[in-house]
Amino acid sequence: MFSLITGLFLFLGIHSISIIAEDFRNRMATKSENGWKIIYSLISVVGIVLIANGYAALRLEPVLLYVPPYWFKHLTYLLMLPAMILFVAPYLPGKIKQVTKHPQLIAVKLWALSHLLVNGMLADIILFGAFIIWAAAARISMKKRTSRVIPGLKPNGINDIIAIIVGGVLTGAFILYLHQFLIGIPLAA
Repeated sequence: MFSLITGLFLFLGIHSISIIAEDFRNRMATKSENGWKIIYSLISVVGIVLIANGYAALRLEPVLLYVPPYWFKHLTYLLMLPAMILFVAPYLPGKIKQVTKHPQLIAVKLWALSHLLVNGMLADIILFGAFIIWAAAARISMKKRTSRVIPGLKPNGINDIIAIIVGGVLTGAFILYLHQFLIGIPLAA
């Protein structure tokens, strides 16, 4: 559990710098934008590795907290479609990004919620619960700070169609292949 908690602390912590210390983040980026990006990326990668190892280890000693109904699996697949579309929407700005304002934060909440619907183990509650709490805090903090520009295409109506297609393809690929390849847990059965 220590590895999972440490990984979440590192990954979500570095992603929370703008929430809790925006001035510090801005000073670091002003000194050296590339240096800040390298530090940010390294801490994120270490966090992801620790999360993956800790989550895998904790699942070997399962603590069952609840048993979800079987049909929640289908609800999860359904929720993952808008999650994937919203995840790519900031890079393909159009009406989706304009209406949702912060589509990736909504995507993280949908991803985490959908996984909590079908996973009732302690490891799952810690992992996905942490991401929901972080995304909610990040969204609340966004109301108080100026948004930074995300590199992407120029806003265009066709970008929504591209985001929907890319999101749909990603959802299908994760269900059929990528989830098992990247996470080690098959979905299509």
